[in-house]
Amino acid sequence: QANQTLPPISAHCAARAVEQRLVGLPLILPALMPESTSGPSPHTTVVVHPIVLLAAVDHYNRVAKNTKRRVVGMLLGETHKGVTDVTNSYAVPFEEDERDPNIWFLDHSFHEAMFAMLKKVNAREKLVGWYSTGPKIRPGDLKIDQLVRRYCQHPVLVIVDVKPKELGIPTEAYHGVEEILEGKQQQWTFQHVPCEIGATESEEVGVEHLLRDVKDTTISTLANQVAQKLGSLKGLAARLSEVDGYLQNVLSGRLPVNHRIIYQLQDVFNLLPNLNVQELVQAFAIKTNDMCAPHR
Repeated sequence: QANQTLPPISAHCAARAVEQRLVGLPLILPALMPESTSGPSPHTTVVVHPIVLLAAVDHYNRVAKNTKRRVVGMLLGETHKGVTDVTNSYAVPFEEDERDPNIWFLDHSFHEAMFAMLKKVNAREKLVGWYSTGPKIRPGDLKIDQLVRRYCQHPVLVIVDVKPKELGIPTEAYHGVEEILEGKQQQWTFQHVPCEIGATESEEVGVEHLLRDVKDTTISTLANQVAQKLGSLKGLAARLSEVDGYLQNVLSGRLPVNHRIIYQLQDVFNLLPNLNVQELVQAFAIKTNDMCAPHR
């Protein structure tokens, strides 16, 4: 009942849903559902942990590799003082019509059973939202978000790019807000939320062990350092290009002035060092030479 018009779903998903109803798996009681979805969003920052990224990539490789399909799952974690820590996730059977984005099916019975079992393992992890391998927001995502709101008052949508082509983190976070336009009917839209990758100490150790297995040992340490610095400079150039594009759009009148962005840009310019001072230029050169020189 995710949508009024359901697509022809696979027999596997249908059989699983019927089986869950017959065996009487525990479901989330309506009394535990949020009564209202109105009010400001509590999310100021979304922190995605490495295990969530690994699970999303594994889900995609098992279900939709070498296809144009995407996969969808649920996100678990905690929200404290506006910071949402996404520490766990699980896949959910999902199908959609490629020709009509308004026709889709999400097995919410499977979700209810999985959440009930995971709650017995770790009661601190709450449902905080859902993820999609996008790689961009699709027209039907607002309706999926409305379905998730039955279980979570303010869900976040995390788009995980399993095949990143640009520099930067492969995740983008959004949350649904009600937008009122003058002379138009009230409608829902997605608003961007700052997103970052974070890890606990134990997760950092696990990631380091994984990187040891995939790292090419034939490449020298100096070459790795140069490649990392080159990647950082490319990322900086991409961000500066975005800033330039925004300012050009503001000057031409295509975008309104956002004073918060202007203040942050002014802070960036104020923090830039004065490169006309000879002592500072010499200090930068010495530090760069020391870092790039091979260790004996």
